[in-house]
Amino acid sequence: MEPISLIVTALTAGAAAAAKDTAGTAVKDAYESLKALIKKKFAEKGKTDSSTILDKYEQKPEKTKALLEDELEEAGLKELKEDDEIIKAAQEVMKKEDPEGAKEGKYNINISGGVQNVVGSNRGTASQTVTYNPKSS
Repeated sequence: MEPISLIVTALTAGAAAAAKDTAGTAVKDAYESLKALIKKKFAEKGKTDSSTILDKYEQKPEKTKALLEDELEEAGLKELKEDDEIIKAAQEVMKKEDPEGAKEGKYNINISGGVQNVVGSNRGTASQTVTYNPKSS
């Protein structure tokens, strides 16, 4: 999954959960944290109007999705690193909202051709030789 897709998915899931009376506080808190981080990023990039777009997305996601995706990309959120706090916050929303999907790796991020949180096994042997050459006085 690409960073912007994950962020939009988490915003959609978080908004839907927050609108329900039965949603747990953990999902709502994770969602609010994600929104705050995104708004902070927008502010850092001088995109104060983008915060309004984020708020409008909660009300009319189908009409504002493309615009929000553009704003996220312009704010530099397409080039996130795997340790970025916005990615972690989006993944946290999805862990709370869809724990099974998160366990299956559904919300892993493709970064520079790699995948974050790769799960698998490695069979075989590996060795490394380290040589230490102290300087003689």
